[in-house]
Amino acid sequence: MLELARKKIVGAVIQARLSSTRLPEKVLLTLPYGSKTTICEHIIRRLKKSKNIDKIIIATTLNAEDRKIINIANKESILTYRGDEQDVLSRFCEAAQKYNLDEIVRITSDNPCLDYKLVDSTVRAHLYKSCDYTITQHYPAGLNVEVLSFKALATAYENAKQPAEREHVTPYIIKNHNLFKVSIKKAPKAYQNPGIRVTLDTREDYALLNCIFDSLYPEDHYFGIEKLNMLYQKKPWLADINHKVVQKKRFNSLEDELTEAVHMLELQELNKAKELLVSHLK
Repeated sequence: MLELARKKIVGAVIQARLSSTRLPEKVLLTLPYGSKTTICEHIIRRLKKSKNIDKIIIATTLNAEDRKIINIANKESILTYRGDEQDVLSRFCEAAQKYNLDEIVRITSDNPCLDYKLVDSTVRAHLYKSCDYTITQHYPAGLNVEVLSFKALATAYENAKQPAEREHVTPYIIKNHNLFKVSIKKAPKAYQNPGIRVTLDTREDYALLNCIFDSLYPEDHYFGIEKLNMLYQKKPWLADINHKVVQKKRFNSLEDELTEAVHMLELQELNKAKELLVSHLK
């Protein structure tokens, strides 16, 4: 008699810490403003709506201040892991190993508009194609999803040597994509709106998120990309609130960093500084 294949255990691992450089303790900010629901709780509760996630783990640091995150996790009855603050790859991998995950959804703690339906469809696509790494593309900042196999995660853990490969989870996999089975899930054209930025890095981002939650949350606690898209069509001025915020990026060289610096100076209209930097680049 043939044995039935063991169901793969899919876990969502949330990276969270309070020592954010641009907006400290941002995961403890509340939405809507003045409510008692933190951004961290919104993310956890949205993930609980998922039909394809078996376990939810919050992976935080050993810093004393991050005990607040553990308290939220305990209150929400989800699993926890505490590890290295700077070596996020090790923290992530060790959390997945501790809870015997076969497939992992990587979640960052600054995306309170996470769409659990998009998470589910990405997990389904990942499992159906038996991929090592699945990533969505061209969805608004704050909504894209990454799913990776434990095998790929462990390979990165064992082989990633550069600090930039340890400070984040997937750079080694992306850089060495030829070693893995990778799938890209592109957003439908209707949802490819670069003007929508619903991740949280700055005060401007928080102001925007409050506007969004004031508009959508009372009628639907778990609104997703469809309702966000409709809201921006109705109120296009929302994009102006945080349009000058620059998404944090990873760079492979000093030249790439300097090119981005020129762009940032341009956004802030610091033209003399921009001209000086450009002259040095020539």
